Amino acid sequence: MKFSQGFRDTEVGKIPNDWKIKKLGCFGDFRNGVNFSREDFGKGYPVINVKNLFSGRYATTKNLAEIKEVTIKNINLYSLQKGDILFARSSVKASGAGQVAMINDLPNNYTLFSGFIIRFRNNSSKLLNNNFINYLLRSNIYRKYLTKIAIGTSIINLTQGTLSNIPIILPPLNEQNWIVNIITDLDNKIELNSQINKNLEQMAQIIFKHWFVDFEFPDENGEPYKSSGGEMMDSELGLIPKGWRFEKLGNLLSEIVTGNRPKGGVSKFNVGIPSIGAESINGLCNYDFSKTKYIPELYFYNMKKGVVKNRDILLYKDGAKLGRKSMFLEDFPFKKCCVNSHVFILRSISLIGQSYLFFYLDQNFMTKNIINLNTNSAQPGINSTSVKTLRILLPSDKILNLFNELIFPILRMIFNNAKGNQCLSILRDALLPKLMSGEIRVPISIKLINQSN
Repeated sequence: MKFSQGFRDTEVGKIPNDWKIKKLGCFGDFRNGVNFSREDFGKGYPVINVKNLFSGRYATTKNLAEIKEVTIKNINLYSLQKGDILFARSSVKASGAGQVAMINDLPNNYTLFSGFIIRFRNNSSKLLNNNFINYLLRSNIYRKYLTKIAIGTSIINLTQGTLSNIPIILPPLNEQNWIVNIITDLDNKIELNSQINKNLEQMAQIIFKHWFVDFEFPDENGEPYKSSGGEMMDSELGLIPKGWRFEKLGNLLSEIVTGNRPKGGVSKFNVGIPSIGAESINGLCNYDFSKTKYIPELYFYNMKKGVVKNRDILLYKDGAKLGRKSMFLEDFPFKKCCVNSHVFILRSISLIGQSYLFFYLDQNFMTKNIINLNTNSAQPGINSTSVKTLRILLPSDKILNLFNELIFPILRMIFNNAKGNQCLSILRDALLPKLMSGEIRVPISIKLINQSN
């Protein structure tokens, strides 16, 4: 494929001389969504709302709220189809207005979109690839542009008119297809790894419950313990296998510590050592790198506590999401990091107990127990003294070791997949602006990208 040489300046930056700039309104039409009230909710048509536009390149279409059929008179005006591009029309934050996502699948033929969304439908498929326009509008340069053209003070708004006048970079269609293939392949790999991780974590949770809640761990003969007549005994919290006991968490921990941040906060630091806050404690590998805060290196090296190590369990200790937990492993999300004062680090007496401890604390009944430790209604929070009183079931050493031998490789696979996704995301985010600007115009093959992974 031969490309012309040279670039020219445009309102969206430099682009190749053989690329065009056209207004988005030239390619299709816009429509505001349907307005409804709380009284209209009920069995009927599923509706996509603004919150469904923040899950990635595609709008979330599962478990949608529904509105009654009698609410909508002209359903065809507000129905969606695959390839539609949706914009968040208004937001209390400038960063929310103009959020973009594409429709990739729908629960039925009549899925609607709310009045807080503007739909763009491409009617020029021979000139504009739907996926290309979705990636383009989600790129940093266009996110900034959409934020800039939004109007309002307390509530930020976009209109059909402002969206229609957005200048769109227009490479030839075959080049658009190449760009889409390259970025889509990376996104698909990321999504596949994420789905594998969900399945692996679900598998680990099932094994844990089967062994330590249902007490069906393998007995001496490899048979399910309880259903095979395994001996049970009374305990303070009900029947448990013979030889097991409940122990206070404080007796099983070598450390329960929290960290800190410099006086005056961390908003002025854009580089340094990552400092993990409560907002980042959200299960295994669910880390949002865009929310990372930093502290100066000198401050970090002078910290006497709060430095994160591999296998650490992190517990959300105060705030609205009290009781959420996470675990760091395989140097993910960072090889070197710390926590602030809103996060507890839990370390068991023996490292081999970290996997068991995480999954035990992550059971619903334990999350409720953690939340019940809170005595402050104004600002929910727990202290280390109360955390140490939690009762933890302590299995026999043999079963505990057997569980950890089985589960730890699964955890390592989950974290290594997450690290792989981190690398793929960095590659995608570096490639996207270069491809969209024409800085890179080599038709990289999908096969080569697959081989690099």
